[in-house]
Amino acid sequence: MKLENIKSPLGANKKIKRVGRGTGSGHGKTSTRGHKGQKSRSGGGVRPGFEGGQMPLQRRLPKRGFTNIFKKEYSILNVKDLNSFADGTEVTPDLLQEAGLIKSIRDGVKILGDGNLERNLSVKAHKISKQAEEKIKARGGRVEVI
Repeated sequence: MKLENIKSPLGANKKIKRVGRGTGSGHGKTSTRGHKGQKSRSGGGVRPGFEGGQMPLQRRLPKRGFTNIFKKEYSILNVKDLNSFADGTEVTPDLLQEAGLIKSIRDGVKILGDGNLERNLSVKAHKISKQAEEKIKARGGRVEVI
């Protein structure tokens, strides 16, 4: 195979429709827009969701619930993820972020009880589940809610 023999597969390259280039082109005069009307004008057309004056779908559907603007969003971490630290380490939200275990602290850090803990750690977090607390204390660690 040589460079000069490489070709695109049939149908891969479609010629663009050149409009407004004279009557001989077949796409001259009105440039495939037809005669008069909203869609023939420059800047013409309707906004997305417009249904010709009929009540649009997004307004016909019933609305439910609301968005709580005071909702707290915690960064979640499991007990098994804490095994990357050495014995006796004091685990804080800042340390977790530096280690790359959580992206951002947001409204706080919550430790959940999934997995097993093999280290003796002192954990400081904003929220800790009961199961996680039991697993940390079973290993001789301490738990502190910030």
